[in-house]
Amino acid sequence: MATKKELRSKYLHLRKSLALEEVEQMSLAIATKALELPIWDADYFHLFMPIEANNEVDTTALMPLLMGRDKSVVLPKVVEGTLKHYLLQDSTLLAINDWGIPEPVSGIEVQPTQLEVVFVPLLTFDQRGHRVGYGKGMYDGFLGQCAPEVIKIGLSFFEAESDFEEVFPTDIPLDYCLTPKRIYRFN
Repeated sequence: MATKKELRSKYLHLRKSLALEEVEQMSLAIATKALELPIWDADYFHLFMPIEANNEVDTTALMPLLMGRDKSVVLPKVVEGTLKHYLLQDSTLLAINDWGIPEPVSGIEVQPTQLEVVFVPLLTFDQRGHRVGYGKGMYDGFLGQCAPEVIKIGLSFFEAESDFEEVFPTDIPLDYCLTPKRIYRFN
């Protein structure tokens, strides 16, 4: 079994080897898979914005699905090593932070407990719903602040690993993970 460090390296390399057209096609396929999930009665959806330089899943493909259903979309902003969350409005200005993440400059803050669905960034995940991110722990800290019933959905270009060697008590598992080919259900 690979360590999280090894998995980070492997999947960063795999993602960076994807062509822009592949990223766009697979991101659209993932957004289409989201339509099959039992999440559309919820109102508050948390959506990460992609780091384009790392070929992350382009979550802007999910925007028209959410906006077209009059959902409240909430975006994160990194503030002193933690995440703050802001309602996306027509007037919301986005700026690229030091990690290359588009984030709201300011706006109406939303508390984690108000969120009903969270789309979670990741590098890879396993068949039990554990994820490997960039290793900063920001999303695990944030998810720990959400209501227990919040629906956590990972987005990945690649299929699940069998198991991870390192799973810690602070690691919060996903409920679902969407890939271009399938929906993984963990709950």
